[in-house]
Amino acid sequence: MKLYSDIGGTAPSPRRVRIFIAEKGLDVPLELLDLHKENRTEAFREKNPLRNLPVLELDDGTCISESMAICRYLDELHPQAPLFGVDALERATIEMWNRRAELSFYLAIEFAGGFLGEDVAERSRRGAYKMIDLFDRELASHEFIAGSGFSVADITTKVAIDFGIAYNGFELPVNAPQFARWHAAMDDRPGASA
Repeated sequence: MKLYSDIGGTAPSPRRVRIFIAEKGLDVPLELLDLHKENRTEAFREKNPLRNLPVLELDDGTCISESMAICRYLDELHPQAPLFGVDALERATIEMWNRRAELSFYLAIEFAGGFLGEDVAERSRRGAYKMIDLFDRELASHEFIAGSGFSVADITTKVAIDFGIAYNGFELPVNAPQFARWHAAMDDRPGASA
């Protein structure tokens, strides 16, 4: 098994999987590709017809793409320290917060980069900061995004805010102390440097 990821290590979707792998304590070899070049070749199309990263290639040549699909596969293979929950309510709560983090935060931060125009970028910035307010309120009574345990929702949120800070001019707002506490705690976790 090996994971195709980006050389720079900054692309958000491959980083989600690398953090997940690190948090699970797994040893999955990486094949690093020059983003938007090596993954756009016809040869790579055989691994993923959409030619995006990450891709997990199994020993039999089967390829799984999409970061959450890869994470779910690895969680099923290695169920210790489950990052998608242990019972129906916990799994649903984690899924709810992960979807919120993906659709209302992760995407908003990407769109804030301006590639869809400044109107969309400004609306997206406002939406992302509204999500930080929501996360901050939730984190006042929970240690992690989806409750008392670290989960894939934390990974999605962490990758999004780090990308926003590094590339799209985001800053941690001073009026979100719980979110700032959570963000600092995430920097101390095993997956932080993945």
